[in-house]
Amino acid sequence: MIMKRVGFAVGIAFATSTTSVAQSQRLTNRPAETRFVDSVLARMTLAEKLGQLNQVSGAGNPTGPGGGERAARMDQLRHGAIGSFLNVVGADTTKALQRIAVEQSRLHIPLIFGLDVIHGMRTIFPVPLAEAASWDPQGAERAARIAAAEAAAMGIDWTFAPMVDIARDPRWGRIVEGAGEDPYLGAAFAAARVRGFQGSGLGSRDAIAATVKHFAAYGAAEGGRDYNVAEVSERTLRDVYLPPFHAAVCADAATLMASFNEISGVPSHANRHLLTDILRNEWKFDGMVVSDWTGIGELLNHAVAADSAQAGDVAMHAGVDMDMVSEIYLHALRASVAARRMPMAEIDEAVRRVLRVKYRLGLFTDPYLRRDAARERTAILTTENRAAAREAGRRAIVLLKNDQSTLPLRKDVASLAVLGALAADSAVVLGNWTALGRREDAVPVLDGIRRAVSSRTTVTYARGASPTSDDSSGIAEAVRVASGADAVVLVVGETGEMSAEAESRSRLDLPGAQKELVAAIRATGKPMVVVLMNGRPLAIERMQETVPAILETWFLGVEAGNAIADVLFGDANPGGKLPVTVPRVVGQVPIYYNHKNTGRPPTTEKYTSKYWDIPYTPLYPFGFGLSYTTFAYSVPRLSATTIGAGDSLRVEVDVTNTGSRAGDEVAQLYVRDDVGSVTRPVMELKRFQRLTLRPGERRTLRWSLGIGDLAFYDLVMRRVAEPGTFRVFVGTNSADTHSAPFTLRGMASIPVPDRCP
Repeated sequence: MIMKRVGFAVGIAFATSTTSVAQSQRLTNRPAETRFVDSVLARMTLAEKLGQLNQVSGAGNPTGPGGGERAARMDQLRHGAIGSFLNVVGADTTKALQRIAVEQSRLHIPLIFGLDVIHGMRTIFPVPLAEAASWDPQGAERAARIAAAEAAAMGIDWTFAPMVDIARDPRWGRIVEGAGEDPYLGAAFAAARVRGFQGSGLGSRDAIAATVKHFAAYGAAEGGRDYNVAEVSERTLRDVYLPPFHAAVCADAATLMASFNEISGVPSHANRHLLTDILRNEWKFDGMVVSDWTGIGELLNHAVAADSAQAGDVAMHAGVDMDMVSEIYLHALRASVAARRMPMAEIDEAVRRVLRVKYRLGLFTDPYLRRDAARERTAILTTENRAAAREAGRRAIVLLKNDQSTLPLRKDVASLAVLGALAADSAVVLGNWTALGRREDAVPVLDGIRRAVSSRTTVTYARGASPTSDDSSGIAEAVRVASGADAVVLVVGETGEMSAEAESRSRLDLPGAQKELVAAIRATGKPMVVVLMNGRPLAIERMQETVPAILETWFLGVEAGNAIADVLFGDANPGGKLPVTVPRVVGQVPIYYNHKNTGRPPTTEKYTSKYWDIPYTPLYPFGFGLSYTTFAYSVPRLSATTIGAGDSLRVEVDVTNTGSRAGDEVAQLYVRDDVGSVTRPVMELKRFQRLTLRPGERRTLRWSLGIGDLAFYDLVMRRVAEPGTFRVFVGTNSADTHSAPFTLRGMASIPVPDRCP
């Protein structure tokens, strides 16, 4: 045990139930943790301290320049100059590196091994935007739990997830990594994913540390261009972009990552207001902040630092603890200390935070905890894990259109044409950030359909058109195949490489020659279903007008083909809802449901806020999604028409399945503050519930709203709920609701969220 090696005998007790219990036990054990961390810190040289703040990518190539790249890395390890590796995977590989750190370095301090485990390790689940479309945070927690267990079996201690950035601009490629446009929905998924990754306690062998990213407002990147500035006010920052981060901190997230963008002229890696004033002083976060890839070095490009030494000083003072790959802390901070530009106390505090995370991960007790070759062979891509991925995929699918009950298709249809390059592609269904996912493990749509249909059904495939170029040479063959079939399933959209980091798009229509393919197949007159695959909302107004049935399937992971077939043929009834507003055309962007009214709200009158050449409404509103059955809502019933500052408001609504199939519905509750001292959104999501109802079944849903649900930042940046009239909306999406009014008496001052509920 490493504690015995360095002369300490401190143990950690970890909970076996919920994260809140784990947090309580960790807080109870904090004095022991503090004594241990301080005792290690007291023995460290400045060089060893800076080493703990240094994260490197890869262990080096033994055949690299001069043949000494790996040897140089190993020498750094022995001298305590590396605190963490990223992009090093495998039980045996990480164990070998860990052994050098704990047996051959002076202080035997263990390493943390990190990896981008975003939506699965080997069993790839739906991309996060798709998970959010399930409106099922518990499902996201299960997926993260499985991903953590697989990653831990393969030597990983730490993931750079979840991404919790609110994104209102679908041109931004990284919208695929988050939960969409809404702070409340985003907060629910942020907390769920942290709980899933970290399990019952960080010291468990199947738990890994979560990294909540990107702090903060990265999703507000100007023009949807990655790495760009984010020009947001302090009020918008706190009301819109920070709530998911606060929820993740309250779920006991171990680490946060600084974002690439700037806010009001201050890059996040240099932003002490964000990283210290808000994160640590207001929210009481005591974990570690890691830079994004070369984020500290990029302060030179931002032109807030003249050289690497100044960049290191600025980032350290702001509150960035670990330097990802730039090695500026390692090489520049020693001179800063010698020149008295950098107080040793700031470096010591950063080192404490790094050691604290290692302590909580149980690495000082057992540095080989997550390095088990036997588990690596048996605990990944199991039958159970694949079944969970299939269920997650089913729940993420959104039915956008279903005229004349085109869906579900009959399994015994005589002939079925499956068209589109994406239909047979086993890589595209995995999406992006696929960790150790393999295309050979994945089920493409074509295979899922062939497995699902009757043995008497003839399934014919044609590639059609390219999604990545203007090559339309296959359209004629696709038309021929469609013309000879009784029904058509056309799979179109984006490839996985078209979204995520550095994949911003200037257009939101179907890429390549796919629009021509859709038009050509529609002209055959055959019953057709379009299956969309994409990592962002696509502007498909023409398709909505002409195609009878459309399924939004995103990128669903290893079981995508089976999950999609389950919905196509009615074995599963789609119940997903959009976590983002879908524009008609890219010119409407940014478009989001919780917008401000403006002085001239959009109407059919000329001098109002809109474009003259398109309707002012979105193609699909936030929260939209159809089903193979139908649902009816009652008018919401309120426990009172007037409440005081210390009261809560109970809301009841009846939801009835009025169709002939069992199905899932996501009931959504919104609130509007009619008049405020500052302008307020037209409505804000405050509660939701996914429920399953049998045909004819009615269920009464009950929610309780507190004063915090009515609060916002006022003229002088106090968090308050102001007296006046409000309205509760409940319904199937943000545009289709019933409402009821109530009044709040008296001003309620709400503490800035420096404590967790």
